[in-house]
Amino acid sequence: MNNGFLPVSRAEMEERGIKQFDFVYVIGDAYVDHPSFGHAIISRLLEAHGYSVGIISQPDWRDKESVCIFGEPRLGFLVSAGNMDSMVNHYSVSKKRRATDAFTPGGVMGKRPDYATIVYCNLLRQTYKHTPIIIGGIEASLRRLAHYDYWSNKMKRSILLDSGADLISYGMGEHSIVEIADALNSGLAVSDITFIDGTVYKTRKREDIYDAIELPHYEEVLADKAAYARSFYTQYCNTDPFTAKRLIEPYPNKCYVVQNPPSKPLTTSEMDAVYALPYMRTYHPSYEEAGGVPAIEEVKFSLVSNRGCFGNCNFCALAFHQGRVVTARSHDSLVAEAEKITMDEKFKGYIHDVGGPTANFRKPACKKQLKYGACRDKQCLWPTKCENLEVDHRDYVKLLRKIREIPRVKKVFIRSGIRYDYLIYDKDETFFRELCKYHVSGQLKVAPEHVSDKVLAKMGKPGGDVYQRFVKKYQEINQRLGMDQYLVPYLMSSHPGSDLHAAIELAEYLRDIHHIPEQVQDFYPTPGTLSTAMYY
Repeated sequence: MNNGFLPVSRAEMEERGIKQFDFVYVIGDAYVDHPSFGHAIISRLLEAHGYSVGIISQPDWRDKESVCIFGEPRLGFLVSAGNMDSMVNHYSVSKKRRATDAFTPGGVMGKRPDYATIVYCNLLRQTYKHTPIIIGGIEASLRRLAHYDYWSNKMKRSILLDSGADLISYGMGEHSIVEIADALNSGLAVSDITFIDGTVYKTRKREDIYDAIELPHYEEVLADKAAYARSFYTQYCNTDPFTAKRLIEPYPNKCYVVQNPPSKPLTTSEMDAVYALPYMRTYHPSYEEAGGVPAIEEVKFSLVSNRGCFGNCNFCALAFHQGRVVTARSHDSLVAEAEKITMDEKFKGYIHDVGGPTANFRKPACKKQLKYGACRDKQCLWPTKCENLEVDHRDYVKLLRKIREIPRVKKVFIRSGIRYDYLIYDKDETFFRELCKYHVSGQLKVAPEHVSDKVLAKMGKPGGDVYQRFVKKYQEINQRLGMDQYLVPYLMSSHPGSDLHAAIELAEYLRDIHHIPEQVQDFYPTPGTLSTAMYY
């Protein structure tokens, strides 16, 4: 019986009468067919373009037969470590093994290997020497060029070389994966697919690479930390699809890793189409016995309304992965999804979130970004607000009102993070008032990250005075509404620049506001952030 999910076993493949899949997708997560999971979006998108996809979820990496259950795909293997970097998934910042894995049935730890993308690809290559392998997801995306690896405390090569894969589809891969599929389907050899935005390939033909910036040689980066800082900064300045240049990273033996410019962000109508694909919106039924997949609980009754972030904190990899230009879904698309959510038998009347990387960004920072992309040499909110930044919550207010009015919706929360340093500049108080009145569950979580101006400057966050203005305004509005609601600040310790004086300053601040934090994030040097380059 066809259960609506993509096939995960040989029996399901045969039941559908499929002799050979176009693509076989190997993933480090459990198979959850929900648009908050990268593998669900990519597989459904390929299916919508006429390609068949089989899913191999969490194969046994000690057994090469575990990746061979479907045989050789017609066009290629897709490989992803999952929704998180496998090392972040496995270890806390103190490098201690985590007890649970939210992306595995029953939350069981240990169902994927460390450096999962590399391990899965090497496993595939033992049997399939020449079948194209395309890697993607956050792990491959943020390790696409030479990078500092915190867990081994070493500089590592591009994941393309260590995995033996043919291509990386980096960032949000909807455009690039369809172009790759069409190119392979037209009979093009994978070694000739060198022209697609949002991809990284390897070559020995330096003369074929044109209009590109050459990064420091890998051996130079290995020997000199300053060379790595220069290399990373060049990469960082070339993350915008409107202005980015092609990048070349030379390696020994005349090998070159080439990063093409990022894909253009999806338009509103393209984004609507992606979220309207026929997802089952839950995990595969075979996981029921193990207790389901814990990660679905966070997102099951949430809406992703936007992508990209012009907030651009230095410790965050969003600029590197999704870019700084914000794009958003239409109201109709979000209302239709919300209505679908209310039909779920487990829905209790609460939409948990309407947001994205930053909930209250619904459009590009300014009109210039639409034509010229994000500025290379200045930020929108740091060190102070750019004079071109358009602060406007009217569209978000309209959207939230529409969702609140849907029958069976009792309350709509905003959990994915309000940028207080954007909100405080809005001269129209409507959103701030409605946020406090309708969208806070007794406490609002925001992320000042620190109170020391010295540390905030290294983080790329505005000075502490901006947060204090927000706190004052939040208290005033709640008072006027007669509501007793709290602010919970997210704080970070150990960020580069945070010395003993800064730590004491933060401790004294918490004492003065009588706040005992339930959690503090210790800075985690993950690949793809400016702060990690500072740390190294």
